[in-house]
Amino acid sequence: MKKILVLLIVALATSTSSFAKNHVKYEMLYKLNNENTFNSMVRLLRVNDNQKDQLEYVFFRTEKKLKKALSKEDLVAAEKVLKYNLDNTKYVLTDEQFKKYEAVINVSIYNNEIEMIAENNVQ
Repeated sequence: MKKILVLLIVALATSTSSFAKNHVKYEMLYKLNNENTFNSMVRLLRVNDNQKDQLEYVFFRTEKKLKKALSKEDLVAAEKVLKYNLDNTKYVLTDEQFKKYEAVINVSIYNNEIEMIAENNVQ
């Protein structure tokens, strides 16, 4: 009986840890809608006023869709939200601006995953 209970606890911890690790990948999408982060991104990309308004809308919709997907723990939907964000920012930005944006997103995802690994190793 104890072995079964321990096995269930380990299985639950593994699945929760797995979801948390995948969840970290999308955390940076929330940050894009933060005023300071958004303004920094606008300066980095050197967007015009029209692009700024469109990006603000894309980031707002991204955050809303992501909250819905992650509240259901639906990683397929979360991945679609990431694709939505990239597709729409690519449409709004020039090729040069999008390359910078894509680099920031990739570095952010990588850094979040490294932090998650470091936190797990400390525990």
